[in-house]
Amino acid sequence: MTTLSHEAVTTAELAPATYRPLLDTVEVAVLVAGSETDWYLTELSDGLRILQLDAHGAPVEIRLSLPLGDAAGYWHPKAGWTRTVVADWAGRAEVSLVDGLAAGCLYDYDGATMLTFGLADPVSEVSVRYGVSEENDTYVVHLHLPPSDRPHRLVLVPRSPSVAAAVGALRDWYAAQTTPMPVPEAARLPLYCTWYAYNQQIDAEAVETQARLAAGIGFGALIVDDGWQRHGHGRGYAGVGDWVPDVEKFPDFTSHVLRVRKTGLRYMIWVAPLLLGPRAECHEQWAPFAPVAAKVPGAYVLDPRLPEVRAHVVDTCVRLVRDHGLDGLKVDFLDEAMVYAGDGQGDVGQALTLLLGELRTALEQVREDVLIELRQPYVGPGMVPFGNMLRSFDCPADSAANRVRTLDTALLAVGGAVHSDPLLWSPQAPVESAARQLIGAFHSVPQVSVRLDELPEEHVRALRFWLATWRALRPQLLDGTVEPGRPDDLYTLVSSTKGGTEVITVHVERPVPVRPAAMETTVLVNATNQPRLVLDVEAPGSAVEIEVTGSDGRMIDRCRVELTAGLHGLPVPRMGLATIKSVA
Repeated sequence: MTTLSHEAVTTAELAPATYRPLLDTVEVAVLVAGSETDWYLTELSDGLRILQLDAHGAPVEIRLSLPLGDAAGYWHPKAGWTRTVVADWAGRAEVSLVDGLAAGCLYDYDGATMLTFGLADPVSEVSVRYGVSEENDTYVVHLHLPPSDRPHRLVLVPRSPSVAAAVGALRDWYAAQTTPMPVPEAARLPLYCTWYAYNQQIDAEAVETQARLAAGIGFGALIVDDGWQRHGHGRGYAGVGDWVPDVEKFPDFTSHVLRVRKTGLRYMIWVAPLLLGPRAECHEQWAPFAPVAAKVPGAYVLDPRLPEVRAHVVDTCVRLVRDHGLDGLKVDFLDEAMVYAGDGQGDVGQALTLLLGELRTALEQVREDVLIELRQPYVGPGMVPFGNMLRSFDCPADSAANRVRTLDTALLAVGGAVHSDPLLWSPQAPVESAARQLIGAFHSVPQVSVRLDELPEEHVRALRFWLATWRALRPQLLDGTVEPGRPDDLYTLVSSTKGGTEVITVHVERPVPVRPAAMETTVLVNATNQPRLVLDVEAPGSAVEIEVTGSDGRMIDRCRVELTAGLHGLPVPRMGLATIKSVA
């Protein structure tokens, strides 16, 4: 009796299949409804390959296998903290439009890639198995694809010197297949969020106080998070669904929005339009359309496959933006729709594509430059037509997680501006703690969520300094060529380069490669716990001017030196930076 794929403990227990060479050392076997089938490989002008097959509406299994070699890690959009190689009985993922992507990259200890792939269709619900086959001494990836009326396509990238280079080529391919939502300037400016600063204990006066301060410090937009709406108190979501302002907190919400916008900030609010709580006044009307409980506490999930639900969600979001003069919405918990996946009643991803397409069109008719924030895990290539701000998943006060998650998102961000989770730190902590949070989000658009009026003056100076520095370096940080290193090293040395300027953030003690003869300006950010950096200067070296700044923006030193090839120690305060300029 044949063992079914989803029941086998290891991939070696599966029915055998004939593998054929695919690319580099990778081999492939393709099965349709359990039987082997033909496929063909096309090479594109940029060197990428596309494996294609037509299963005529039957389920498909694509098996990839390659020798272990010197494999060090495996990155994929849902990797989280598990990014080393794991056994194939442990490596499993369920992906969809709003939960990751069927893509992955296996790499070796030099950081070079061994396998990089991505399913062309980012919408369908796909099961993935991956890991080391202990019985065969190979690394395997198995993709279980649902029936489709269209041919299946798998994009493959040849061996590349780094994960960022390989996934970047994959990202470029996705970008050529889609039209991302336009990204207004406000989506690329630092943003103030109320969530960690206030949770749900907000009101008009508090928001306006923070808005005035934020506008003066260097922010460009504001999100009023959970708590603005009626029943918006107490953790959990039993009161959501009506999406009307709490008049006790915001007696005249529309006038309040206008006052905040007059400070120069764009105004957005949080909404979770697929959630329905039993305390909502509209619960009785919409309960038949939300039969399944959400994974988050207290609420049920409206089924987006129903046309009535899609119309309701669009009408709700448009009403909020139109009636209150909002600049956009933070759209949360779209991934909760996956509670309906696999129930035989239709594809959830296809329904969400319809819903989000209708939502974008309707919102742009109200405000052409509307801002829509999406959140990990629904920030992949299939979502960029529907949002222009791609935010890291919640990681309060965790600068390392913000660094890793924003860079993970950026690897496959074919559109939109990548945003950090709102930064949180204690006003009683040393100023270096505030700077550490800002540096952790440096290669993304920083969001901040602290009570600005309660910060000590040195924290305010640091915040103003780092936001100004970030704005000055935005071309490199958001639009430059980024090399973050191996994913299993957690991106501890990140380089962003554009237009003769290189920005390097250093998070662990290690030699920092610098190229003063090749770069007009090199900015080194010291996020280590040591008051120095060790520079590994590339030949031939150069005469340079060096300016060193502390964590709060104070000038520490300025000098002119000859940086010869080799190792050099450079005093830089913890959470400070050094700017190196070549001297002609």
